[in-house]
Amino acid sequence: MLETEILGMKLSNPLFLAAGILGTTSSSMKMVARAGAGGIVTKSFSIEPNNGYDNPTIVKIEGGVINSVGLASPGVEAKKEELKDLNEIRDKTPVIASIYGDTEEVFCDVANRTKEYVDAFELNVSCPHAKCGFGSNIGEDPDLTYDIVSAVKNEIKDVPIVVKLTPNVTDITKIAKSAEDAGADALTLINSVGPGLRIDYKTGKPILNHILGGIAGPMIKPIALKCVYQTYKTVDIPLFGVGGIRNYKDALEFLYAGASLLQIGTSIMYEGPSIFKTISDDLAKFLEENGYKNVSEIVGLSHRL
Repeated sequence: MLETEILGMKLSNPLFLAAGILGTTSSSMKMVARAGAGGIVTKSFSIEPNNGYDNPTIVKIEGGVINSVGLASPGVEAKKEELKDLNEIRDKTPVIASIYGDTEEVFCDVANRTKEYVDAFELNVSCPHAKCGFGSNIGEDPDLTYDIVSAVKNEIKDVPIVVKLTPNVTDITKIAKSAEDAGADALTLINSVGPGLRIDYKTGKPILNHILGGIAGPMIKPIALKCVYQTYKTVDIPLFGVGGIRNYKDALEFLYAGASLLQIGTSIMYEGPSIFKTISDDLAKFLEENGYKNVSEIVGLSHRL
């Protein structure tokens, strides 16, 4: 009932691990696959190793977290070894590599070095706490987004390209359309909101070492839903919905809004990896009880009512 096939990936369910959570080592990603995830998105990586920002990098807030890891990455060669080790699970749990860079050449180089070990790429052009030249510095500009996506698509013709978008723009549909026009095969909506700030009430100092960070978790769900809903009406390519999904009711909202696939990240901090099986079981039960034959029947339902 939850089985689906999108971008050439055969999935047991539409729930993916989102980039940034438990996606660093092959052992942690295999553990998530065993826990019931339909697919995996790795933590973002680029060519060179990057230590990111110094701790503290994550602070809890009501309804989520603020994080400022700074795109910490072991570099493409180290990541390639982790990806190789995931080959044994890819027949049942497809793997999407989240990659980042500051130029077209960097994105293409990273993709070329790892394309034989993944089922798709997710281009991170949306991180709100990346260093200058990375992340949302690209994704806030439709022209830069177009250039990056088209370059990777022209270079990597046999692996699907997914583009992860930032909500921190005036009109996300313009960025979405630019990515689609450049050849994107799917879009992920959304990356974290912000950046935001939290201050220690005792000392008066910002808690995060980098001061500002991206806001993630259940509190951003209404923003993510809005972005999915609006973008579904603008583009003709599949959407991944991500942002505050904690139970099957949240998953249903994203599916109704137009997401074909879903990603879960911050909520793992609350529920643990078992969240994938819990949501899958509850979602399947809901579909059966309400007379649906498969999950694709409810994708975009809100637009048809």
